[in-house]
Amino acid sequence: MSTRRDRELLPSGSRSKVKSAKPGIAKQARTTYAAPALEKAFNVLELLAKEKKGLTLSEIAAGIGLSLAEIFRIIVVMERRGWLRKSDGDRYTVTPHVLHLAFRATLAEELSAIAIPPMRELCAVTDQSCHLVIRNGEKGLVITRQQNPGPYGFHVRVGAEIELESTCSGHVLMAFGTDDIAPNRISAASDESFAATLNAVRERGYERMESARTLGVTDISYPIFDLHGDILAALTVPFLRFIDGSQILSLEDTQALLERTAKRISAELGVRGEAVDLQG
Repeated sequence: MSTRRDRELLPSGSRSKVKSAKPGIAKQARTTYAAPALEKAFNVLELLAKEKKGLTLSEIAAGIGLSLAEIFRIIVVMERRGWLRKSDGDRYTVTPHVLHLAFRATLAEELSAIAIPPMRELCAVTDQSCHLVIRNGEKGLVITRQQNPGPYGFHVRVGAEIELESTCSGHVLMAFGTDDIAPNRISAASDESFAATLNAVRERGYERMESARTLGVTDISYPIFDLHGDILAALTVPFLRFIDGSQILSLEDTQALLERTAKRISAELGVRGEAVDLQG
């Protein structure tokens, strides 16, 4: 029941509606709120994320179906706040500020802080690089990496997106996933052979496969679990074979150290012992 004081606080046009309003109406109204300027800014970011070389103001406007007048102030504000950068050719690109904020706002920062020391040790002993991949929608996202100390190596760029179905890290993320990639739904995949691949990964606790992109590289990946035993990330070594006799460790020895490192990171994240045992 509204009081006289409540009615005084309402806009004049809303006072007549107080008595007739139903509980569901207010909830429905809240779900239909819109913030046009905010939506435009998100559309700009999503568009530029697909254009590595950037776009001009007119190209951005055309890409999201708006006029120059509608988008101009949005772009100016986004540039001033550090979300966009304007090149000499008047092309706008997304800045690393976006990645920095996403890193701080998600589990990536805590996960990386715990994982980096063991990852660094792994690289030092094996002379192989390694990287950490998390699920990001229908892609994988590299959130941190460590390079090997030797003069030659192979590494993946931080912030790179990877395909899930064709990569070693992706297989691990999918095989141990819990939502739309839950193990009990793998058998329903359209490709039965791919479903069998994921089931095999889960059963043995890791994935190992020749790189789908680079000759001479064998990818090895193990899951990293959280406190509840749910997968957080995939820790992957792109094992590079040397032909000059400078190989420090074999593929098998490197894999054993990778497995140990993945278990160590999971343990430091507080995972239960039985969940860690799923890794092998």
